Amino acid sequence: MSAEPIELRDLAEGLISSTRITPEQLAEAESRRRESGAKLADEVVSLGFLTEEEVLEVEARQLGLPLVSQVAPESVDPELVERMPIGFAKSAGLLPIERRETGAIRVAVSDPYDTGALDDLRLLFDGAEIETVLASGRKILAAINQVYDRGGSSLDDIVLDANTDFESLAHEISAEPQDLLDAEDDAPIIRLVDSLLQQAVKERASDIHVEPFEGHIRVRFRVDDILYEPVNPLPRGLYPSVSSRIKILGGVNIAEKRLPQDGRIPLKIAGRDYDVRLSTVPVAHGERLVLRLLPRTTEMLDLKRLGYNESQLDVWEKLISRPHGIILVSGPTGSGKTTTLYGSLSRINRTDRNVITIDDPVEIQLPGVGQIEVNPKIGLTFAGALRSVLRQDPNVILVGEIRDVETAEIAIQASLTGHLVFSTIHTNDAPSALTRLVDMGVESYLVGSSLVAVLAQRLVRVLCDNCREAYEPTAEAWTEIGVAPRPGMRAHRAVGCGRCHDSGYRGRVGIFELMVVDDPIRELLSQNVDAKRIKRLAVAQGMQPLRGDGARKVIEGVTSIEEVLRATEDEGVVAEV
Repeated sequence: MSAEPIELRDLAEGLISSTRITPEQLAEAESRRRESGAKLADEVVSLGFLTEEEVLEVEARQLGLPLVSQVAPESVDPELVERMPIGFAKSAGLLPIERRETGAIRVAVSDPYDTGALDDLRLLFDGAEIETVLASGRKILAAINQVYDRGGSSLDDIVLDANTDFESLAHEISAEPQDLLDAEDDAPIIRLVDSLLQQAVKERASDIHVEPFEGHIRVRFRVDDILYEPVNPLPRGLYPSVSSRIKILGGVNIAEKRLPQDGRIPLKIAGRDYDVRLSTVPVAHGERLVLRLLPRTTEMLDLKRLGYNESQLDVWEKLISRPHGIILVSGPTGSGKTTTLYGSLSRINRTDRNVITIDDPVEIQLPGVGQIEVNPKIGLTFAGALRSVLRQDPNVILVGEIRDVETAEIAIQASLTGHLVFSTIHTNDAPSALTRLVDMGVESYLVGSSLVAVLAQRLVRVLCDNCREAYEPTAEAWTEIGVAPRPGMRAHRAVGCGRCHDSGYRGRVGIFELMVVDDPIRELLSQNVDAKRIKRLAVAQGMQPLRGDGARKVIEGVTSIEEVLRATEDEGVVAEV
């Protein structure tokens, strides 16, 4: 048997002499290393004997290398990043940080004994001297993802030839999504489409629109509910190849150009997973392609980040913890209803609860939840799926939308038999949801006995922190959003800067109107009164209307008066703020 490499012996001795690891544990890690071919340090960490930071401290002392606790992405030289493929950076666990005055390259590494990777790096930088610092592999990987995501090519840097040979588009698409930042295929159309997706993620776009016209292709991103063009119109000659590439990725028939099609693209960019929904429809000059980007992350499901204040959140959490009843979320398309419902489900999803959802389509994936996608083409409707779900012993059911009396009646029966049911309905405010169910044909006593609460919501744009401007609105402006003006009251308005694409806004937040259905409201409902009378009673009992919640966010400097007026209707009440 050959002797162990000197660095392994040194590391083993250093771990024994200066950490809490025992000789028996080290022997176990050594045995695992020989079987797996992995690194000794990795085996020690994976077995839980030491943390990665503890191993790095030993290596730093033995090799006389500096140990850094953080790799700041903003300190990384983008010129160095451009010369090194992300695939190499990830596999080697290293990231070049800066070029020193001496010409040496300072590099953060997680494995100082990987001399082969350092030799490759030296060749990559034309024989420059390499100065290494040690850092955690997790922190280096996080910095790599942020740096490459930030430093990818802009769309305007890609120059394409309309006469390029596009035969490479026919390559087989892997079932396992490859990180776009790892892609090494230089085919121009592939680079263009990948760059579109990458740029859309950077810009926080929710949708990409690719629209063919007679002489050009227009590309637009929807950011914070506003469409804008991130790149100049593309040559019309590129359209067949661009559309084919997108349709191949989406798994739809590239030969079918006369009928609408729907597809899905599993995507990974800078270490983050996305579901991209593709929709194609035939138009006068080809097919219009719209890609909706849905991040697979639980961050967006944090109810506090959605815009709830503490009092609203306290009431809502008590409501969603009830054992039975119906809770409805109302609002127009794109008002964040699905995000609110899934954020609520994530709060109450536990191993002792059977949670099942019925969606059209499934847009957000929750671990541990059974999710059904309706398919009317084969007869799987909301009502049909809901009947079947009731035989699956559920505790909590989410029905994507109540569209008809059949679905509404089954949902009500489910709530009356001990199930908690969440759903959405399209109404302008919370009280209108009650009368809408009655208008569908549901008996008013069933609505009153099953409905627990209705939450109406809208999304308003958040003022850009970088450029928003404080000012004193007129008394008329305050009155318009239902606020009794006081001398010296200040608000903020949109200005516009490069960070927010001169819109003055960056991001969106919810405004809410939460109506708890209590006995006085049930009494009114039984009298078949209109929604306005129900609303007056709910406000008298303390319900904050949509515009009132928006006014509160204006005073807090979150959004502007103009945004609240755009998203809400005049309710004829004065907000208490």
